[in-house]
Amino acid sequence: MTELLRHVIAELEKLPDQEQDAIAARLLAELEDDKGWKVRFESTTDDQWDRLAEKVRKDIGAGDITPLSDIFPL
Repeated sequence: MTELLRHVIAELEKLPDQEQDAIAARLLAELEDDKGWKVRFESTTDDQWDRLAEKVRKDIGAGDITPLSDIFPL
């Protein structure tokens, strides 16, 4: 276990049980989500990546894009 993780756990232990459980549930959900994404990425073929890249190029060329600043304003 890393020193940072030890520190985080020590801080979590100071919280009430209900808050500890809520954070633990979020962390477990995040780990499960990461596993799912890993499986998806590893099972994506080169042909699928190539098709996706081509679609992105076409969308950009057609101006069919939304600037990130519109999605994530400062």
